Amino acid sequence: MVPMLLFAALSAAAPIFARASEDIWGIAPCELCLWQRWPYWVAAGLALLAALWPRGRRALGGLAILAVLASGAIAAFHMGVEYRWWPSPLAGCQAPQATPGGSVDDMLRSLAAAPSKPCDAPAYLIPGLPVSMAAMNLLFALGLSALGLILLRRGDRA
Repeated sequence: MVPMLLFAALSAAAPIFARASEDIWGIAPCELCLWQRWPYWVAAGLALLAALWPRGRRALGGLAILAVLASGAIAAFHMGVEYRWWPSPLAGCQAPQATPGGSVDDMLRSLAAAPSKPCDAPAYLIPGLPVSMAAMNLLFALGLSALGLILLRRGDRA
Protein backbone atom coordinates (compact mmCIF):
# COMPACT_ATOMS: atom_id res chain seq x y z
CA MET A 1 0.00 0.00 0.00
CA VAL A 2 2.69 2.51 0.99
CA PRO A 3 4.73 2.07 -2.22
CA MET A 4 1.71 2.92 -4.38
CA LEU A 5 0.95 5.94 -2.18
CA LEU A 6 4.53 7.12 -2.73
CA PHE A 7 4.13 6.61 -6.49
CA ALA A 8 0.83 8.53 -6.42
CA ALA A 9 2.41 11.42 -4.50
CA LEU A 10 5.38 11.63 -6.88
CA SER A 11 3.07 11.46 -9.89
CA ALA A 12 0.98 14.32 -8.55
CA ALA A 13 4.13 16.28 -7.68
CA ALA A 14 5.12 16.67 -11.35
CA PRO A 15 2.11 18.74 -12.53
CA ILE A 16 2.03 20.60 -9.22
CA PHE A 17 5.70 21.58 -9.71
CA ALA A 18 4.99 22.59 -13.31
CA ARG A 19 2.14 24.83 -12.17
CA ALA A 20 4.32 26.28 -9.41
CA SER A 21 7.00 27.11 -11.97
CA GLU A 22 4.43 29.30 -13.70
CA ASP A 23 3.42 31.12 -10.54
CA ILE A 24 6.82 31.38 -8.82
CA TRP A 25 9.27 31.78 -11.70
CA GLY A 26 6.92 33.08 -14.38
CA ILE A 27 7.62 30.26 -16.85
CA ALA A 28 4.86 30.34 -19.45
CA PRO A 29 3.63 26.93 -20.62
CA CYS A 30 2.84 26.06 -24.20
CA GLU A 31 0.09 23.67 -25.27
CA LEU A 32 2.41 20.64 -25.30
CA CYS A 33 3.55 21.56 -21.77
CA LEU A 34 -0.06 21.40 -20.65
CA TRP A 35 -0.60 18.05 -22.38
CA GLN A 36 2.33 16.54 -20.47
CA ARG A 37 0.55 17.13 -17.15
CA TRP A 38 -2.58 15.07 -17.71
CA PRO A 39 -0.98 11.60 -17.71
CA TYR A 40 0.54 12.33 -14.29
CA TRP A 41 -2.93 12.97 -12.84
CA VAL A 42 -4.12 9.71 -14.38
CA ALA A 43 -1.11 7.91 -12.91
CA ALA A 44 -1.75 9.41 -9.46
CA GLY A 45 -5.37 8.27 -9.55
CA LEU A 46 -4.46 4.77 -10.72
CA ALA A 47 -1.76 4.47 -8.06
CA LEU A 48 -4.23 5.56 -5.37
CA LEU A 49 -6.67 2.90 -6.58
CA ALA A 50 -3.85 0.35 -6.51
CA ALA A 51 -3.09 1.30 -2.91
CA LEU A 52 -6.73 0.94 -1.91
CA TRP A 53 -7.42 -2.28 -3.84
CA PRO A 54 -4.62 -4.79 -3.18
CA ARG A 55 -6.02 -7.40 -5.58
CA GLY A 56 -5.71 -4.97 -8.48
CA ARG A 57 -2.40 -3.50 -7.34
CA ARG A 58 -0.27 -5.10 -10.03
CA ALA A 59 -2.58 -4.20 -12.94
CA LEU A 60 -3.39 -0.70 -11.70
CA GLY A 61 0.25 -0.05 -10.80
CA GLY A 62 1.30 -1.15 -14.28
CA LEU A 63 -1.26 1.17 -15.85
CA ALA A 64 -0.01 4.02 -13.65
CA ILE A 65 3.53 3.38 -14.88
CA LEU A 66 2.28 3.41 -18.48
CA ALA A 67 0.55 6.74 -17.84
CA VAL A 68 3.82 8.23 -16.58
CA LEU A 69 5.58 6.87 -19.66
CA ALA A 70 2.89 8.53 -21.81
CA SER A 71 3.86 11.87 -20.31
CA GLY A 72 7.48 11.02 -21.05
CA ALA A 73 6.57 10.24 -24.67
CA ILE A 74 4.82 13.60 -25.00
CA ALA A 75 7.92 15.23 -23.47
CA ALA A 76 10.18 13.46 -25.99
CA PHE A 77 7.93 14.66 -28.81
CA HIS A 78 8.01 18.16 -27.31
CA MET A 79 11.81 18.09 -27.26
CA GLY A 80 11.78 17.25 -30.97
CA VAL A 81 9.59 20.32 -31.54
CA GLU A 82 11.95 22.45 -29.42
CA TYR A 83 14.97 21.26 -31.42
CA ARG A 84 12.95 21.88 -34.60
CA TRP A 85 13.30 18.28 -35.75
CA TRP A 86 9.59 18.35 -36.60
CA PRO A 87 6.73 20.83 -36.26
CA SER A 88 3.99 20.47 -33.70
CA PRO A 89 0.63 19.45 -35.14
CA LEU A 90 -1.20 21.42 -32.43
CA ALA A 91 -2.62 24.74 -33.56
CA GLY A 92 -1.96 26.29 -30.14
CA CYS A 93 1.77 25.65 -30.55
CA GLN A 94 2.15 28.02 -33.47
CA ALA A 95 3.13 31.63 -33.00
CA PRO A 96 0.25 33.97 -33.88
CA GLN A 97 0.48 35.18 -37.44
CA ALA A 98 -0.59 38.63 -38.57
CA THR A 99 -3.10 38.52 -41.39
CA PRO A 100 -2.41 41.07 -44.11
CA GLY A 101 -5.27 43.36 -44.94
CA GLY A 102 -7.08 42.84 -41.63
CA SER A 103 -7.93 45.64 -39.28
CA VAL A 104 -6.50 46.04 -35.80
CA ASP A 105 -9.89 45.00 -34.41
CA ASP A 106 -9.74 41.78 -36.45
CA MET A 107 -6.27 41.02 -35.09
CA LEU A 108 -7.36 41.68 -31.51
CA ARG A 109 -10.37 39.37 -31.91
CA SER A 110 -8.13 36.60 -33.26
CA LEU A 111 -5.85 36.63 -30.20
CA ALA A 112 -6.21 33.85 -27.65
CA ALA A 113 -7.92 34.69 -24.37
CA ALA A 114 -4.88 33.56 -22.38
CA PRO A 115 -1.31 34.29 -23.41
CA SER A 116 0.52 31.33 -24.90
CA LYS A 117 3.93 30.69 -26.28
CA PRO A 118 5.01 28.62 -29.26
CA CYS A 119 6.00 25.06 -28.43
CA ASP A 120 9.35 25.40 -30.22
CA ALA A 121 10.50 28.04 -27.70
CA PRO A 122 12.03 25.98 -24.87
CA ALA A 123 11.51 27.05 -21.27
CA TYR A 124 14.54 26.72 -18.99
CA LEU A 125 14.17 26.51 -15.23
CA ILE A 126 17.86 26.91 -14.39
CA PRO A 127 19.66 29.73 -16.24
CA GLY A 128 22.78 28.49 -17.99
CA LEU A 129 21.73 24.83 -17.84
CA PRO A 130 20.63 23.80 -21.34
CA VAL A 131 17.95 21.37 -20.11
CA SER A 132 14.44 22.49 -20.98
CA MET A 133 11.38 21.80 -18.87
CA ALA A 134 10.35 19.17 -21.45
CA ALA A 135 13.72 17.44 -21.08
CA MET A 136 13.39 17.55 -17.28
CA ASN A 137 9.95 16.00 -17.60
CA LEU A 138 11.31 13.20 -19.78
CA LEU A 139 14.04 12.45 -17.24
CA PHE A 140 11.54 12.55 -14.37
CA ALA A 141 9.10 10.29 -16.22
CA LEU A 142 11.80 7.72 -16.94
CA GLY A 143 13.05 7.81 -13.35
CA LEU A 144 9.56 7.60 -11.87
CA SER A 145 8.66 4.71 -14.17
CA ALA A 146 11.77 2.81 -13.09
CA LEU A 147 10.91 3.50 -9.45
CA GLY A 148 7.36 2.28 -10.08
CA LEU A 149 8.67 -1.00 -11.49
CA ILE A 150 10.95 -1.44 -8.47
CA LEU A 151 8.09 -0.73 -6.08
CA LEU A 152 5.81 -3.20 -7.87
CA ARG A 153 8.45 -5.94 -7.82
CA ARG A 154 9.23 -5.28 -4.18
CA GLY A 155 5.51 -5.54 -3.41
CA ASP A 156 5.33 -8.89 -5.20
CA ARG A 157 8.03 -10.30 -2.95
CA ALA A 158 6.36 -9.13 0.25
